[in-house]
Amino acid sequence: MNKYELVYIIDAHASQSVKDEITKQVNDAVVKSNVQMINSQIWLERHKMSFPINKIWEGTYYMLNIEAPAAAVNKLQGLLRLNEQILRFLTVKAEKSA
Repeated sequence: MNKYELVYIIDAHASQSVKDEITKQVNDAVVKSNVQMINSQIWLERHKMSFPINKIWEGTYYMLNIEAPAAAVNKLQGLLRLNEQILRFLTVKAEKSA
């Protein structure tokens, strides 16, 4: 199993209940994909982006540390693409420590 870091961005001006619902949807997608979540946290709150995404200039960044095979990560990314409230997401394979 490989370790990955997944970062996703949602609108910073959304209400807290909307943010909580999106976080719940992401956690459900993690469970459906058979991915093991190691850590989940808010990385940046109300961060001004370099360019607008869907006319939105500020985003809240969430970071997940996950462990899974590559096929499960691909399935998770497919589920995240379906959620229109997630502005962007990026999955990066973590380097193995020496």
